[in-house]
Amino acid sequence: MTVNWLEGVTEKLIPTSLGLINVRVGGRSDGPAMVCWPSLMMDGTMWQYQYEHYAPTHRVVLIDSPGHGRSDALRKIIDLKDCSDALVDILDALDIDTCVLVGNSWGGMLAGVFPAYYPERTAAAIGINCTASLPTTVESIWATALSTFLSLHSKMPPLAAKAARAAFAGPTAEATNPEFTEFTTFVLRDDPKSVAWALRSILIGRKDEHRRLSTIRNVPVLIIAGEEDSQFPVHVVRKMADAIEGSTFRVLQHTAHLAARENPDGVNAEIDAFLATVPATV
Repeated sequence: MTVNWLEGVTEKLIPTSLGLINVRVGGRSDGPAMVCWPSLMMDGTMWQYQYEHYAPTHRVVLIDSPGHGRSDALRKIIDLKDCSDALVDILDALDIDTCVLVGNSWGGMLAGVFPAYYPERTAAAIGINCTASLPTTVESIWATALSTFLSLHSKMPPLAAKAARAAFAGPTAEATNPEFTEFTTFVLRDDPKSVAWALRSILIGRKDEHRRLSTIRNVPVLIIAGEEDSQFPVHVVRKMADAIEGSTFRVLQHTAHLAARENPDGVNAEIDAFLATVPATV
């Protein structure tokens, strides 16, 4: 881990249709643009290991999603179309015509639909630990209870860290990766009310997007599942990939829901192999 990995990165707040969104921009200024959108309860810094890997070759943009990090608080229901529109605002502000969009969980869902809404802005898309399915009953009950609990607090309660660890860490991480399990306490920095709105929007309120994904044409898409992901199991992620014509699907063994942070070597290797087949992105 590089302690000062953000040295040289420019940080700015960009006005969008979802308020001010905080972005960090660094890497090779004349390289192809790689834009990273994080998981719910994370901010753009969850992509540290992708930044370090791709900064020598790409212009890398790390986004704090709505209501997270240094972006404006979230106080309304939003959907993936809203996120797509806000992402276009960000690309326009940074003078980026097309990008490689990389996302984990929430970001992975966005990486799925963004090429359907804005194919002309997408050089390639990579969705990690993501779904295009409606929430299950169990998921809805769990997320509703958590969002209701969080909405009652002005400061993130300790219970949130336990919930995040249960959601993000699988058996392998619990047994062998104490640095990662400790990292999940990151969520204690979050605004609980914003996270509550995000849970209602992105988890509880999400739509079945498979039909939309089936409209994607001529945009290379990689979908990555984690073998130990208890939130979006492999068969759910595979169904998302199957809906996208010509997509590539990969499964990372011994990896759970926050694959980009838990298993960066595996994720980066899959992205490298994928981008090598898309010359305009490397």
